[in-house]
Amino acid sequence: MSDFITQNKVVDITYLINDSSGTIEQNDLPVSYLHGVQGDLLPALETALDGKQVGDAVEVSLLPREAFGERDPNLIFSDRINNVPEEYRKVGAQIEFKNEDGQAKTFVVSKIKGKRITFDGNHPFAGKSVTFVVNVIGIRDASEKEIADGHPAEDLALDRMTPPPVSDRH
Repeated sequence: MSDFITQNKVVDITYLINDSSGTIEQNDLPVSYLHGVQGDLLPALETALDGKQVGDAVEVSLLPREAFGERDPNLIFSDRINNVPEEYRKVGAQIEFKNEDGQAKTFVVSKIKGKRITFDGNHPFAGKSVTFVVNVIGIRDASEKEIADGHPAEDLALDRMTPPPVSDRH
């Protein structure tokens, strides 16, 4: 097992995401990714983690185009609330729509005003400059199967997880 984050290492991290208003997301439970595969981790964040060791903390500030993208007004639409099933008639409700090609996209109810409901398919952090504060808590060699699959085995990641210390979180 190597002490450094390099290609084909499974890396366990915890993180905070901050914007100009403060912390907008925090994950104190370990999240695993396969380094060097360009999977779910943002490319600029993965680059910043390259060569780091367990115990290192990395802080990376990203513009919207490097992070979650700019807000796309084409991903926002309204409809009459009566056209929407009752279980989706609340702000924050998520619904999946498919286009003509069968590609799925999740939309969130962002506003209800009068008899209109508005759905937004943008990432919640789209259009925001953000700063990631990432703590490296584990590094191991990926298995051949994980490399072939392009992501860590979920069962192995769960076996390595330990609960974080209890703290005052709000």
